Amino acid sequence: MDNNTNTNQTEKLFQEFPGVSTDAWEARILADLKGADYEKKLIWKTAEGFSIKPYYRAEDLESIKAITESLPGQFPYIRGNKTDGNDWKICQDIETADIKTANRIAANALTRGANAVSLNTENVNTAEDLKALLKDIDVSKTTFSFNSSKSYPEFAKLLVEALGADATETCGSFDFDPISYLLLKGNFHYSQEKDLAEALELVKTAKPGLPHFRMITVNGQYFHNSGSTLTQELAFALASGNEYMAYLISNGVEAGLAAKSIIFHFAAGSNYFMEIAKLRAARLLWAKIVEQYNPESQESAAMRIHVSTANWNKTIYDPYVNALRTTTEAMSAALGGADMITVLPFDLNYKEPDEISTRIARNQQIILKEESSLEKVVDPAAGSYYIESLTASMADAAWEVFLGIEEKGGMIEAVKAGIIQDAVAGSAKKQNADIAARRTTLLGTNQHPNHLEKMLEKIQADEEIETENEPSADPTPVYKIMETYRGADAFEDLRLATEIHEVEVGKRPHVFLLTIGNLAMRKARAGFSTGFFGCAGYKVTDNAGFATIEEGVNAAIAANADIVVLCSSDEEYAEIAPKAAIALKSANPEVQVVVAGYPKELIDTLKAAGVDEFIHTRANVLDTLYAFQQKLGVMW
Repeated sequence: MDNNTNTNQTEKLFQEFPGVSTDAWEARILADLKGADYEKKLIWKTAEGFSIKPYYRAEDLESIKAITESLPGQFPYIRGNKTDGNDWKICQDIETADIKTANRIAANALTRGANAVSLNTENVNTAEDLKALLKDIDVSKTTFSFNSSKSYPEFAKLLVEALGADATETCGSFDFDPISYLLLKGNFHYSQEKDLAEALELVKTAKPGLPHFRMITVNGQYFHNSGSTLTQELAFALASGNEYMAYLISNGVEAGLAAKSIIFHFAAGSNYFMEIAKLRAARLLWAKIVEQYNPESQESAAMRIHVSTANWNKTIYDPYVNALRTTTEAMSAALGGADMITVLPFDLNYKEPDEISTRIARNQQIILKEESSLEKVVDPAAGSYYIESLTASMADAAWEVFLGIEEKGGMIEAVKAGIIQDAVAGSAKKQNADIAARRTTLLGTNQHPNHLEKMLEKIQADEEIETENEPSADPTPVYKIMETYRGADAFEDLRLATEIHEVEVGKRPHVFLLTIGNLAMRKARAGFSTGFFGCAGYKVTDNAGFATIEEGVNAAIAANADIVVLCSSDEEYAEIAPKAAIALKSANPEVQVVVAGYPKELIDTLKAAGVDEFIHTRANVLDTLYAFQQKLGVMW
């Protein structure tokens, strides 16, 4: 078949599927909405500060051609720093400060698929210590991230000594970030002047001996893991990076060298496409910032990005779900063009990760590379109307926040004034409210919990908790502290309290479902109630349905239930609920009578009859369960 035949067949094919204009799409949508509000029904108002349409078309890219038409490996690097693939470093975090243990774990990780390691250097005091930490590791093939050093300038000297001739070829970074320290501790390590002077010393004095090391890390991950929006994470990280750039350049460092001394460490959460867009927007905006300092080489504006899977959305209960979460998060990081990725083990938050969980974390990335081939295509998201538009929207929103920080005098001044901490706390409060009301789902925690699961005995004590005889080395807080936490914390506190109560008194609170009446409604509301009280780890007894109110009440009394939930239809509650509540309270005044649903017209009547609570889709699940914990003596 010749080319002309192929062309003719293609033309005929497309003639059968004529193009549809945007106006035609909109007209059909409006017709289908039948008068409903378009904005409310179809426009997603994101926490990041912009709106997302229900669909995107090629015409949406017309206004952002300046960024969509750039090439991989070229300024402004929106499409990544690489031109021949999308490879990234597989990094494993090794948290232990014990040198021999860390070396053993690192050597094992590097033979099993990792090619980068993050090492705790708290106990490294000599070059011999460092040699022991790096024993049997091929430094020419390994990328290092060193953290927890007592003094990074001194550590850099030890590293040059320990590496010897390999120092000029070894790649890595130092987790030196005075601004993050200020945020997390509420004060500088020494003082603003001395902390920043160490940054200058690292770049001017240490970097020449370690040319392939990034001396300063901008930890955007801490904003994310404190509950910030993605826009805030990006904007605050850029503002921190700009603060370091301005300081270094004002003290005689060439702009290109300053930029090449910085690496950005972001977190990747569960908002799949938004996380891809965040990394693409980060490179774009950082390139524009660096450009303003007139570096000698435009290549220095290429942002180096390390991504770790977020801890904010991870859970103790149903922990294997964390492995699913981190898989999509690692995919976002890879598709967004990260240079190095760390997947955190699924059991990190309740125990010391073991060999199995760390192996799973490594293998998630290996599968994404070697079986899914995500490393083979540069910027696979390019050309996607949706992701390209998201990237532009993310960049615009983050840039506006960034400019606001600069107007306040820069990142450090904004931190001193509490502006950054208040912004993150405000976002966290909104996210917490969404989790409490189940507008945001944490599977296995606030939705679809396994109420039979127990985790109390599996939680390992933190061995690094300070004793009374070991005073903290942290400075006295002077400024507001930005608190890192997990969104599941409050729900987990409820469930752990239930487990502790069971250990102490020998039983869990017991919920009895008095199902009666309309078959479809009682089954649906029984399922809802099981999930609702399962979030607190209560024992839930379901039933096939009772023929009479008396039969259901007698069964509930016989079960010695703490809570009886009436599951029926709103129409039937008018007769069923008052009779059941009166009978139940007469038998046991302490029993909590609950109605599954919210029959507006009956609320006052049912409360007067003895109904204590109503559970429904609009209820604040966390507050409601906390109130029950107090009534039942589980929490105070």
